[in-house]
Amino acid sequence: MSDKPIHVLEVADFSAAEVRAILDLAQRDVASLGRPLDGPAGSQGVALIFEKPSTRTRHSMEIAVVQLGGHPVYTRGEEVGIDVRETAEDVVRILEGYHSIVAARVFDHGLLDRMAAVAAVPIVNMLSDHAHPLQAFADALTMEQSFGPLAGRRIAWVGDYNNVARSLGEISALLGAHLAFACPQGFEPPDAELERFALLGAPSAEHHWRAADAVAGADAVHADTWVSMGQEDEKAARVKAFEGFTVNDELMALAGPDAVFMHCLPAYRGLEVTSDVIDGPRSRVFAQGHNRLHAARGALAFILGVS
Repeated sequence: MSDKPIHVLEVADFSAAEVRAILDLAQRDVASLGRPLDGPAGSQGVALIFEKPSTRTRHSMEIAVVQLGGHPVYTRGEEVGIDVRETAEDVVRILEGYHSIVAARVFDHGLLDRMAAVAAVPIVNMLSDHAHPLQAFADALTMEQSFGPLAGRRIAWVGDYNNVARSLGEISALLGAHLAFACPQGFEPPDAELERFALLGAPSAEHHWRAADAVAGADAVHADTWVSMGQEDEKAARVKAFEGFTVNDELMALAGPDAVFMHCLPAYRGLEVTSDVIDGPRSRVFAQGHNRLHAARGALAFILGVS
């Protein structure tokens, strides 16, 4: 590992070539990656801090660490008490004495930035209010498995412009895809974000007020829950605001003939997507979920210097 650690905070921190390298590592046979966490120069430990619980993130990260020769240590947020019992900076300075990597799933992305500013080991974002890079790597991997390279493809997002949408936009742009977002008023991407995606490499990045306009001709249609963890008090207002943004068979019929449907899960059938779509032949959500393991392993292998 170099003196300056490589952090995984958001997709746009990486170049297109680095994203490609991570995706290639994700598809490699596990045995070919070696066991970089089990080397004589490093600790086997990887700290996994969860302020927010998750099925896919915990299981995929723990197994990825084991496959790379490491020992994952799961810790609930209240056990650490970041900025309550001790500062984020003090937490990471202690944990880096035990672990080769510190990964955290947090509410406030700023905590990750503060950790990375002082850390002597890589910091990995397992989700924050700003970004979800490991999900984006899994999304790109799933789309490539479904229809090949993303360059020139049309990727549609229907729903809230949230952390998952932002990271999906970044990786799709870096890989040369067109982006089309459909979000209701008050939940749309700022113009500056669309401009940023164009600078990252998207041939086009658009926002539409109607889901049908974004989905038309799309190669992949993505959705997410309208009410994320921590937003439960807003459920009634959000469900009303998102009327007309349910991905159903009629909407999918407007996408390309071989289009796939994707969702990072958990999903609420009858709200953001109908059962016919998520459980239908175009759905890739379970392959997408399984790819969280391969994406995590690829990202960890990359920051550990596996080539």
